[in-house]
Amino acid sequence: MIIVYIDGLISINPGGVATYSFIIYKNGSKIFEKYDVIEKELSMSNNYAEYYALYSSLKFLLENNMNNEEIIIKSDSQLLVNQMKGLWKAHKGSYYSLYLKTKELLKEFSNIKFIWIPREENDEADRLSKKAYEEYLKSFSTNSKNRENCPKNTCN
Repeated sequence: MIIVYIDGLISINPGGVATYSFIIYKNGSKIFEKYDVIEKELSMSNNYAEYYALYSSLKFLLENNMNNEEIIIKSDSQLLVNQMKGLWKAHKGSYYSLYLKTKELLKEFSNIKFIWIPREENDEADRLSKKAYEEYLKSFSTNSKNRENCPKNTCN
């Protein structure tokens, strides 16, 4: 069994710096983790960051031929979990195109479930999303030329 924890973060919602993370466990052992800043020209939202984490984790699973295993995706985003379960409809928004791409990608998976968890149970993924943001800010503080390009209200 594969369990995936996902998280998305945004510094200012909407429009701030967005980061994501995912952690994959197989049979109780961590096999992979990833965290990074999301590159996107349009204004970001927390929902976009959450969906980016999900989409990225699914791409990893598919690329590593794990799409036919039993998979549980755990997220602290009620919106994402309920939309993926078909309980809530997705409406137009900054995340909508990524929602559609994710739904299309899910067709490649044979046994996948979504479970909402409280934020406290998603602390490892949450820490990684924050780490990505902190590393992003450090890249501006260590180089004065980079600091000039620091997004508004993110570097002090």
